[in-house]
Amino acid sequence: MAGSKTAVVLCMDVGLTMSNSAPGEESSFELAKKVIQKFVQRQVFSETKIELALVLFGTDSTDNPLSQDGQYQNIRVHRHLMIPDCELLIEIENQVQPESQQGDWLDALVVCMDLLHTETKGKKYDCLNIALLTDLNTQTNEESLEVIIKNLTQSGITVQFFLPFPVEEDKEGQGDSERRDPGHQGTGKGLSREQKKNKELVKEMMLSLDVEDGLDEIHTFRNAIEELCMFKRVERRPVAWPCQLTIGSSLSIRIVGYKAVTDEKLKKMWITVDAQSHQKDDVKRETVYCLDDDNETEVQKDDIIQGFRYGSDIVPFSKVDQEQMKYKHDGKCFAVLGFTKQSTIRRNQFMGSQIIKIFAARDDEHAGVALSALIRALNELQMVAIVRYAFNRISNPQVGAAFPCIKQDSECLMYIQLPFMEDLRQFTFPSLENKKFTPSDAQLSAVDSLIDSMMLVEEDENGEQRDLLKPHRIPNPAFQRHFQCLHHRAVSPGTPLPPIEPWLKAALDRPEVITERCQDPLDVLKRKFPLTEVEKKKKLKTSAQIFGKESEESEAKKVKEDEAEEYNLADIAEGSVTSVGSVDPARDFRALIKQKILPFGEVCQQLTHRIEQLLSNKNTQYYMKSITCIQAFREQSVKLGNAEHYNSYLQSLKGSIPNRGLEVFWELLVQDGLTLISKDEVEGSSVSKAEANQFLVAEEKKEEAAPAPVEDTGDVDDLLDMM
Repeated sequence: MAGSKTAVVLCMDVGLTMSNSAPGEESSFELAKKVIQKFVQRQVFSETKIELALVLFGTDSTDNPLSQDGQYQNIRVHRHLMIPDCELLIEIENQVQPESQQGDWLDALVVCMDLLHTETKGKKYDCLNIALLTDLNTQTNEESLEVIIKNLTQSGITVQFFLPFPVEEDKEGQGDSERRDPGHQGTGKGLSREQKKNKELVKEMMLSLDVEDGLDEIHTFRNAIEELCMFKRVERRPVAWPCQLTIGSSLSIRIVGYKAVTDEKLKKMWITVDAQSHQKDDVKRETVYCLDDDNETEVQKDDIIQGFRYGSDIVPFSKVDQEQMKYKHDGKCFAVLGFTKQSTIRRNQFMGSQIIKIFAARDDEHAGVALSALIRALNELQMVAIVRYAFNRISNPQVGAAFPCIKQDSECLMYIQLPFMEDLRQFTFPSLENKKFTPSDAQLSAVDSLIDSMMLVEEDENGEQRDLLKPHRIPNPAFQRHFQCLHHRAVSPGTPLPPIEPWLKAALDRPEVITERCQDPLDVLKRKFPLTEVEKKKKLKTSAQIFGKESEESEAKKVKEDEAEEYNLADIAEGSVTSVGSVDPARDFRALIKQKILPFGEVCQQLTHRIEQLLSNKNTQYYMKSITCIQAFREQSVKLGNAEHYNSYLQSLKGSIPNRGLEVFWELLVQDGLTLISKDEVEGSSVSKAEANQFLVAEEKKEEAAPAPVEDTGDVDDLLDMM
């Protein structure tokens, strides 16, 4: 239970007989060590408050508080009660090794009892437990058994045994050798005399402690490993959220909310350390703010504010602006805005990462009656309440649906968040119907058979449907793999990460029943849908690509290409264009010309304004964006037969190049060959073809007229030697 305080002592036999094993099989020591490792892993990564201690017996040395006068020998308290951590995992991996002595498991049990009594004195624990792992192949002083049972009962300490073999009563016709656990390594013919004797002592003890199901607390190593292979889920204590459910201004009901479902995230408890020393203090962080200039001038933190880029502009956004922008409301609320039919709330509109259960306040009888009436009315009318939900004063409000939920022993409302208008996207997709590839009846039937064979629901003997795959019982594979890699990196640093554990891969595989059942429909599907390899045809080159000239095309074809629209989801989501923006001015310019909602001259003025803004940033990226705008300007001017605005702007731009230091931009413009629009292209133009060509050629000649001085590099032979 989350929040309960538990103390557990792990008591492991590391004596001589634990290392015995048959060829090719794991020894009892290896299996017992795996049980302890997996149990400690679960406690470390599940963030529980269980305190663990580790006691070893059969050790070469003796270290325990009761080792006096030659008693309780070969028993060592390896670790006292504390919250388990990665250090304990490393110690189990590296320091818990087989040893050469034998220890009495009853003496070890007494040491564990004394440890629990001493280290929990004056503290309150809900559970005290001892888990003892041994092969029982040691000599035992059974005279102390009755005293041990009496003390265990009085102190409320529970005991669990983990053995290499089961202890159930022998079945008819079976001996010990036939019912041994596969992992047990004994004499090869059955249990030894000591094991048989100790097994009876264990059964006597467990039945004395709990008459009804004492033997259920005796486990085998292999079964324990299978049960512990999954990392434990992080336990959370449900936290109540008190509030008032309001309907209008006059009806208020005291309620309490609990998270029923929420998105589980890993707790960030990792820190950054130095790669060599593994120490946090060796990593020093220093933040410096600099201007984006050649000298990278340092700026104090107090002299900067946040800013957002809007096209080529940077909009300053101070903390005062941020505070004013925040939505302000009165605080936590759960206000019913109205009611609607459940059929109008579609499942694909559910949002958020949690589902909240709403109950009436426990100590308010009137609230319970009122909320019950509301829940039953919603259930009878098949309706839901549309609710305005705010967790607290600083959180943004939500709109959600409160569904009625009536069970045999409880009633509640289930709150699920719904989207706002901006959260929805309406996309229009082309039809999937294609007359050229219409499936035949045989093909449709084959697909239907495959779907039927892969259904994850089947009927049992009683005619009731049951799920073949239960996702709610499958642990999150990302969490499991994450914890597995963390454990491996802690105990084996510097080694490659291990492969995914087989049980985890098996849990994610398709059920074998489905694999067998769908094999025949798959074979039929392959025959009904034969695949043929299609050779990709070589794309023919056009005359323009071969000769570098534009091929002549009919006017009808040009008009058709101009009218063709590319199917673009981004354009659909963006909506209509009302002005030339700074994000994609060329596209906005074309869209406004096409919509014809503004005069051509006004649209050209907006475009030139954006070009001037872009040129104010002396950067190649902005230069290329400006050239794209000028290309669109020229293209649309020629198309509409209006060259006046384009020619006048380009001439004024050329005249301002030296004063503005835009020589690099003009060189890029010359390379793209963006000349003035001549009379040959637009009849109303006042520029001849020769003048249009001279517009750029003159600039090139001016640059060539003043060649850069050539530095004297010495003799030709010296240059050759240097090369």
